[in-house]
Amino acid sequence: MIRGRRAGIGIPLFSIRSRQSWGIGEIGDLPAIAKWMHAAGQSVLQVLPLNELAPDESSPYSALSAMAIDPQFISIWMLDDGAELEAMNRDEIEAIRSAPRIDFRRVRDLKMRVLRGCFERFYENEWRPGTLKAAALRWFVDREEWWLRDYSLYRAIRASENEKPWSEWPEPLRDRDGAALASSAEDLSREILFRQYIQWIADDQWQAARQSAKGIKVLGDFPFMVTRDSADVWTRRQDFLLHAQVGTPPDAFSETGQEWGLPPYNWDEVRASNFEWLRFRARRMTELYDGFRIDHLVGFYRTYVRPLDGTPPYFSPADEPDQLALGESVVGAMLETGSDITAEDLGTVPRFVRQSIARLGLPGYKVLRWEVENPPAYPALSVAMTGTHDTDSLAVWWESLTPKEQRRFGIESAVFTPAVRDFLLELMFNAGSNLALLPLQDVFGWRDRINLPATISDANWTYVLPWPVDRMLSEPEAIERAERLSVWTYRAGRLIPTVEAIV
Repeated sequence: MIRGRRAGIGIPLFSIRSRQSWGIGEIGDLPAIAKWMHAAGQSVLQVLPLNELAPDESSPYSALSAMAIDPQFISIWMLDDGAELEAMNRDEIEAIRSAPRIDFRRVRDLKMRVLRGCFERFYENEWRPGTLKAAALRWFVDREEWWLRDYSLYRAIRASENEKPWSEWPEPLRDRDGAALASSAEDLSREILFRQYIQWIADDQWQAARQSAKGIKVLGDFPFMVTRDSADVWTRRQDFLLHAQVGTPPDAFSETGQEWGLPPYNWDEVRASNFEWLRFRARRMTELYDGFRIDHLVGFYRTYVRPLDGTPPYFSPADEPDQLALGESVVGAMLETGSDITAEDLGTVPRFVRQSIARLGLPGYKVLRWEVENPPAYPALSVAMTGTHDTDSLAVWWESLTPKEQRRFGIESAVFTPAVRDFLLELMFNAGSNLALLPLQDVFGWRDRINLPATISDANWTYVLPWPVDRMLSEPEAIERAERLSVWTYRAGRLIPTVEAIV
């Protein structure tokens, strides 16, 4: 559904920290990357999920909520008393800013401590007197009540239970006994308001940042699942199979398949509710982004279920007609939002799934390392990429090729030189795909990767740019890359003129 030829960049928000941010790329850093992208002729920014994670989690695909923004992305420096708060915590801030990678625990501990202090001042100075700011929070809570009520109750109870999973809560709370929930809502009313306050701040900053990122379409990422210990599973237990986990059969990412530890959908119940929760999720994505990528698209046609009791894994639904009907119903519900949607169809995907999304008008993905034959012939209804957040970089991939494989591109260079980099990048700009979407690391020829699938490591999900994002327009290397990208974008007919320039 990407209309017209465009070019864009893929980079997680957490990777683009600035000189002002507190150790992690934040909401307030979005306009800075947008300014560089504008200079580079890029008009689309693809980010990874921003959903709230558990305190000990770093994967954006294992969220506590499919709706809530993670507080770690809030820019404290954007708050009214941001300068004062920075001065009070300067030493700790400088320590996490200077870390070579993101220290999620230290970032979260500091920000939550500071945000709680901000809330206490807000409660006394705004909420109690009933000021205009208090009215704005009330309006936000009323507007987002359809997801915020259950989420804030879940987070308040989880905090009161020392962040234990809901499966370990006292039975009445675990099983959502009405009287127990009402009692908790009363006892924890201030903590519930705190969680709502955080989401209000995050939402306000996010919408302001998007408005400031003029000329840039921000695409989100619709994760296939949430974690078992999430507000969504606790609230809508009937929609999930708690005796199994989602996985994948053997594919390009894993010779043995993958186990994700996430609960599969109970498709019978999901259908019975007319896909209500998935519709809610699509609605929330439409509020937050200009469009979104459907993660693990094939899972919405057929989910690979791995029972926890060790019995053989299976596909649900089991047969192709039911799989096709399910997938088209799910995708159809998402399309009803009117969002600009792309479909991640990588890995082992049956032909009928790709035929289905083509009929539905969704672009799939063409990744150079798996689609080396003639990128200019890629269909317009597709997204051309050099790699994803789950692959190694273009540089590492190139040097893993045999001389024969390299010669397919008309190049004989075992080393990934700047000339090789630029040849491959320009090849992707000239692809037939309407959208050319390149990982920022590949644009520069860096070797860093975001994630190594099926592994748990401090290197996963912690990558940050080698310099603050708000210095990109003064870094010679970044200036050169912007100039080169703008030329390729123009020549390939991907330059989207903007009515209002970024200043």
